[in-house]
Amino acid sequence: MSRSIVIGAGMVGLATAWHLQERGVEVTVIDRVGVAAGSSWGNAGWLTPGKTIPLADPSLWTYGPKALLDPDAALHVPFRVDAGLWSFLAQFAAHGTNKAWDRTMADLTPIDRIALAGFDELQAGGVDSWTREGPFVIGFKEEAHSKGFLHEVAGVVRHGQDVPMERLDTPTDLAPVLSDAVKVVYRLDNQRFLEPAPYVEALGAAVVARGAKLITGLEVMDVASTRKPVVLLSNGERMEADSVVIATGAWMPRLARKLGVRTRVQAGRGYSFTVETEKPQEHPVYLPYQRIACTPYQGRFRIAGTMEFRRPDEPFQHRRIQAIVEQAREMFTGVDLDDRRDEWVGSRPVTPDGLPLVGATKAPNVYVGGGHGMWGIVLGPVTGKLLAEQIVTGRVDPAIKPFDPLR
Repeated sequence: MSRSIVIGAGMVGLATAWHLQERGVEVTVIDRVGVAAGSSWGNAGWLTPGKTIPLADPSLWTYGPKALLDPDAALHVPFRVDAGLWSFLAQFAAHGTNKAWDRTMADLTPIDRIALAGFDELQAGGVDSWTREGPFVIGFKEEAHSKGFLHEVAGVVRHGQDVPMERLDTPTDLAPVLSDAVKVVYRLDNQRFLEPAPYVEALGAAVVARGAKLITGLEVMDVASTRKPVVLLSNGERMEADSVVIATGAWMPRLARKLGVRTRVQAGRGYSFTVETEKPQEHPVYLPYQRIACTPYQGRFRIAGTMEFRRPDEPFQHRRIQAIVEQAREMFTGVDLDDRRDEWVGSRPVTPDGLPLVGATKAPNVYVGGGHGMWGIVLGPVTGKLLAEQIVTGRVDPAIKPFDPLR
């Protein structure tokens, strides 16, 4: 039996571990904190291939400069001397064209189309957690605010996905939390959602139950490629395996850069919290103009938003939560925004070209899986499946060929 070490116990790392086990590989998973400790914990839990799209688009050229001057904007970049950050932003902005959007969307579409089947396979294989169909409720204050969202959906459909949309006459039937300020509402179908932390914890439990060793509380300091890959832990221990997978999200460059993975991975930090609602909210709600994504979560309502380009380990910025709250007040009713729980920040791994990094590094038998930006939850299971196939058989599935980490 071959042995593999997976570094990172988020959705991507655990899904890769699970699929390696499916192929008879003995797996050890290492995480410096624990299962679902990073961006897999507090996100909105959306399984929306129809919204798994490039982050950079032409609107960046009008919205971006305004956001730089507004500290409470949904996109936030701190003014500081940081050559790496400004280099990333320049590359990111360069992809804000229609041509680049179409090129990236074409590369994402094949994996988008098989993403939800990845969750069905995990459930059939014994992962004891659920995914649930929408509909998703999409709200706007006025007609003009909906144009950008509708243009994105049209682009996704143009590239081959089925994304059913229907305008609602009585939106409060599906979303009693929406206020009278929300005048234009659509429902979006053929998408799902989950509760991210419980789901990833269930996936971790399944991996351990199948025989994996889970090591937490120790950091991987280095990955060396000798006769076999060697992992050096923060306690001085050295572990050897037949293959190593680096799935550490926004922290990937620390281990992967010297292995030839030169694409920058920038932390795009998102914030969330949960609130009570007067009436139960059973369906996800999206406010694209305010860039706020909401999901039912363990009897409460999770509100998530913002894209903050900072270093992944920087302190929690309470102002970002308040910015989300102020944007949400006008749009919601019967929501207690002052009694917030589970306030959280997580670092999503964003690449300049909007494509993940999945595949082999320059070091023999060392692989990476990550760089999914906001889409690590929805693309995690199928990423893990296709990466495990590459590790065991050497075959690179066409769906992940555009994600070559050495591009």
